[in-house]
Amino acid sequence: MKYIIIGMGNFGASLSQKLTEMGNEVIGVDNSMTKVEAIKDRITHAVCMDCTDFQAVSSLPLDETDIVIVGIGEDAGANIMVTALMKQLKVKRLVSRAVSPLQETVIQAIGVDEIIHPEEETAERWAKKLNMSGVVDSFEINDDYSIIEVKVPKRYANKTIQQVGFRPKYNIVVLTTIKTVEEKNLLGLPRKVNKVQGVASPDTRLNPDDILVIYGKNTDIQNLLTE
Repeated sequence: MKYIIIGMGNFGASLSQKLTEMGNEVIGVDNSMTKVEAIKDRITHAVCMDCTDFQAVSSLPLDETDIVIVGIGEDAGANIMVTALMKQLKVKRLVSRAVSPLQETVIQAIGVDEIIHPEEETAERWAKKLNMSGVVDSFEINDDYSIIEVKVPKRYANKTIQQVGFRPKYNIVVLTTIKTVEEKNLLGLPRKVNKVQGVASPDTRLNPDDILVIYGKNTDIQNLLTE
């Protein structure tokens, strides 16, 4: 996959490096030449650029990029400006960073639902989440096993866990399901909130918009997601 990550601070640089190590093409962007120089040999490409400048940003290969991540943390104003600009340019998938509830509310108002909270979430966790198609979130148990939140594959919508046969077919355990509902944020605008449904049973029916919480070996999870 191809990524553009804007903001080469600690989180952005770490995420860029981990995604590159996973075999992805990563362009890291920052307005500090010092940060660009520090990361350039560890990722695919590194560019020094002011991403609040429309003309400058337009030179990036946005149409060819799968995911754009705005990782600017120290300058909330720049973060919001760049996020709004990326939304205006209609990138395929946009993820932005928020360091305060107010900043998160503004980003949501722009229309971005995927928000990073680096103070709570590690770059390694986000790298795995972004690198595996359909993954909503992940928690690494060790190098081989993980607990993953994943969207219900379309082929299994409206089936029960028993009908799918996660354990015999993939050697994966379904721990629970999560439903996404809408609530109002601080500005009275709708936002999506996840509601855990309790311990899953063989008769639990998988709705098209549900999220599965599964446990298993990373290779087995990859088989489920890429089948």
